[in-house]
Amino acid sequence: MHTIERQALLRAPRGRVWNALTDIKKFCEWFGVSPVDGEFKPGAKVRMRAPKEYGGDFDIMVEQMQPEHLFTWRWHPGARDESVDYEKEPTTLVEFKLVETAGGTLLTITESGFDNISLARRARVFGENSQGWEEQLKNLERYVNKTS
Repeated sequence: MHTIERQALLRAPRGRVWNALTDIKKFCEWFGVSPVDGEFKPGAKVRMRAPKEYGGDFDIMVEQMQPEHLFTWRWHPGARDESVDYEKEPTTLVEFKLVETAGGTLLTITESGFDNISLARRARVFGENSQGWEEQLKNLERYVNKTS
């Protein structure tokens, strides 16, 4: 229970998938959030506004962007708890790896680092994000197919 990995063959060119992941407006459309400010670039911390039922606002700290190959960020997983000081909490690492294939783009999403999350929160946030990445992968697939 330390890593979540999801994979899908998206029937879209790698450039379209990359843009859906890294163009903040497109990302927000399929991810179901709104940007407060900023853009995705290495070193950026971007605040996202999400409905309370989906965990509330959160930050994405962008680490790597290797065009059309790798996009990584860190965040504090799980629904926001107002009693927790997240600046003192460890983050998980989210990686999007894209590989061009004959049928489109093979996308692998990996979230790791749950072993650093407190035992009190680990099982819950791992379960929430396991289900969440299933849903988000479907959202992304619909989005890239719709924009073809």
